[in-house]
Amino acid sequence: MHEGPAGMIGRRTFLGAASAGMAIAALRPLPLRAADPSRYDHPWIPSDAFLADLPEWMRAFGVPGLGIAVVEDGEVAWHRAFGIADTASGAAVDADSVFECASLSKPVFAYVVLQLIDAGTLRLDQTLAHYHRPDYLAKDDPRLDRITVRDVLRHSSGLPNWREHPDREPLRTLAEPGQGVNYSGEAFFWLQRVAETVTGESLDQLARRHLFEPAGMRASTYVWNAHAARHSVIGQPAPDTTPTVQTFHRQWSLLQPLAEARGKPLREWTWDDAVRALPKARASAPEGMFVWPGDLLANSAASLRGPVQDYARFIAHVMPRASRRSWEITEATRQAMLTPQMPLRAGWLDKGLGWNLESIDGQTRWFFHGGANAGRYKTFTVGDPQRRRGLVVMTNGGGGTGVYQRVVRAATGRDLLAFDL
Repeated sequence: MHEGPAGMIGRRTFLGAASAGMAIAALRPLPLRAADPSRYDHPWIPSDAFLADLPEWMRAFGVPGLGIAVVEDGEVAWHRAFGIADTASGAAVDADSVFECASLSKPVFAYVVLQLIDAGTLRLDQTLAHYHRPDYLAKDDPRLDRITVRDVLRHSSGLPNWREHPDREPLRTLAEPGQGVNYSGEAFFWLQRVAETVTGESLDQLARRHLFEPAGMRASTYVWNAHAARHSVIGQPAPDTTPTVQTFHRQWSLLQPLAEARGKPLREWTWDDAVRALPKARASAPEGMFVWPGDLLANSAASLRGPVQDYARFIAHVMPRASRRSWEITEATRQAMLTPQMPLRAGWLDKGLGWNLESIDGQTRWFFHGGANAGRYKTFTVGDPQRRRGLVVMTNGGGGTGVYQRVVRAATGRDLLAFDL
């Protein structure tokens, strides 16, 4: 896992890489071992014995609270809350608790983009610049004009994860697009601006209309809102680490009055709204909290939040279904989402469209993604589309990686290769 620097509030403090990452491609390929497919053919609901030990693991890694949800046969079958949502108040995690999904935001946005592609609004192999070219792009980098929608979704854009100083640093490529993996939140944010430009809707409006409402994810949101303020878990840094800022909690009280004065809810804000509001936001906030318009907006790469069972409802729609509803991506598009697009480690790991893919038995591929925000929130999800089962784990502790890995191992019977990278 890779996290952005914690020095400045805004995009870089809440943005954590949620991928096996760029380092994987450099590792020496290993031969794929044959496995018995039936070995993994069991329900993924953790055993009572494991759940009895879970609080001990949470204490060991300094994780106050945790949510787990399980998909079986393509439907949410089980979810459970553990521990404390807010150590200051002592409030417990419950079914309404809202977690920061961190980089689990990316597969959700990828699904919405694929819905727009199915509708003909976007094209997978069209360049982003064809639709919209933000003014913060470098003027002397022709490779920017070669980045496609596909490149963004499979992390082959050649862009960095995040700029350190977006207020004064133009966005430029690190590598040629389409040639290798460069995990990039910047690319997802640019694609978000493309989607907002071609539809005339904000990110949260798009996600709500295309996915959240029809999928029953009604407590999920890409922006801070009153429900999230009431039910959000409060993150704790990992033991023996330097605490980082609770970005969203501090921003809410500052941005909400600006939204009320403008008469436009934050969920409807797009880039132009943020540009106009930035001077007042800076004047009302501690120095460094709002440095550029992107700090005022929903973020397709990192700002999704919601209950753990909402995310399970989402991954249920990444599974094969006997009949797909009109709002869902087509079966061909769903298969493309889970088809290797860019190799990470030959014979083992690949990038799909919005997902990481791991080969399990030479025939089956599981999809997975992780997330890390502000050194306080660690999340992970994994799915077996062939058996139509999935698992989501969300924590409010910076030490959550050690906990969710144990949950995944206990539930699935698989120690994912990505855990060791």
